[in-house]
Amino acid sequence: MQIPLLDPDQPRFPNPADALTEPDGLLAAGGNLRPNTLLNAYRRGVFPWYQDGDPILWWSPATRCVIDPLTLHCSKSLRKSLRRKDYQVTVDAAFDQVIHGCSEPREDDGGTWITDEMIAAYIELHRLGQAHSLEVWHNQQLVGGLYGIAVGGLFCGESMFSRRTDSSKIAMAHLCRWGLQSGIELIDCQLVNPHLLSLGAQSVKRGEFLKQLVRLREQHSPWPEQAGEQHSFTLDYDWQ
Repeated sequence: MQIPLLDPDQPRFPNPADALTEPDGLLAAGGNLRPNTLLNAYRRGVFPWYQDGDPILWWSPATRCVIDPLTLHCSKSLRKSLRRKDYQVTVDAAFDQVIHGCSEPREDDGGTWITDEMIAAYIELHRLGQAHSLEVWHNQQLVGGLYGIAVGGLFCGESMFSRRTDSSKIAMAHLCRWGLQSGIELIDCQLVNPHLLSLGAQSVKRGEFLKQLVRLREQHSPWPEQAGEQHSFTLDYDWQ
């Protein structure tokens, strides 16, 4: 089955239910990474994922990986790391550094899907108040973090990185704790992996995810929503 090729100027996404079963979730190719295109994609439960040199590929997998902030799993070792207080967690303080950190090749595969084109697109979304980051600092050095897109009460997580034990998990734990206070009801992690499962991530069917998305995307977002309102702040919680 051939997937639709999107117009490069005015892309219109197909119904996510029409995505291929093999490869799982491939929905369309082409289009662009302009802010309105990306935001429209996330509001429909679609995200871009492709390698450098390939056309832009858009996905909506049959099974979605999500984290409910209420059921975040903090292992004994993670709780110990959270209680040490030898780190600082900030929000939107170093988005560019975080996305570049996430783009660094992983030891397991040596590659990255976060291309220069993707980096530029999400930095622009951040400038417009739509993409956000959490940073973990140790001795004033950035040691981990994550970034994603705010869609009402849903946070669409894109990637995370860690340069120190548990630093990306610390970022996720603080995102969940803040989410419980601020109206973030669900974190979309897109694809299942062992790292996310260790934090309590669950798999849900595409239909159930889209049903929740329709409800959550209309809720008020706790993040800055207009261009020019960028600011950073610090998250500090008692993890006893």
